Amino acid sequence: MESFTRIRATAAPMMRINIDTDQIIPTRFLLRTSEEGLNEGLFANWRSLADGTPDPEFILNRAPYDRAEIILTDRNFGCGSSREAAPRALRQSGFRAVIAPSFGDIFFGNCFRNGVLPVILPIETVNALVQQVASSHGTAPIEVDLEHERVTAPDGLTFAFVTPKKLRDMLLNGLDEIDLTMQLDDSIARFRATDRAKRPWAYLERGSY
Repeated sequence: MESFTRIRATAAPMMRINIDTDQIIPTRFLLRTSEEGLNEGLFANWRSLADGTPDPEFILNRAPYDRAEIILTDRNFGCGSSREAAPRALRQSGFRAVIAPSFGDIFFGNCFRNGVLPVILPIETVNALVQQVASSHGTAPIEVDLEHERVTAPDGLTFAFVTPKKLRDMLLNGLDEIDLTMQLDDSIARFRATDRAKRPWAYLERGSY
């Protein structure tokens, strides 16, 4: 899994509530055998006009927001279905963080497992960040620091956030649940050796009994 410690980057304001996973990546982009190219479906219904051409009014089609690595958004981002393709599409499109007052629960956890940091800040703080970004026409970057759990606004003010410790450690170190389990190999081997002596029948291979 890809790690995350700190970024300083352009932030794109998308201040809508209840942006669900089908809006993040519509279902038609999931009908593939590979998860490569999920970025092609990111916000597809908003990115394009009816004739398929890019919508010049959509924020991610406009410079400098077309190079954004952070999304500023409103409540309940990532609600809806549990599709893991949503955070993967964000990551494949270059995004590393989403700042919102709240998230869909499953989406929130999936972000950590796909290299994207979901940051929860009060709506008043998000609005203040949006105002600073807008007043600079998108040129003023925002810093997101997972190690110290803080967001630094363009004007230098900092805002603390909290993340679940286990998920934070996983993302900081680029580890998933399997990697964490593999770190316990020695302990698992010692347990199996002790347990085998107590319950040898539990370790019989198929066909040997």
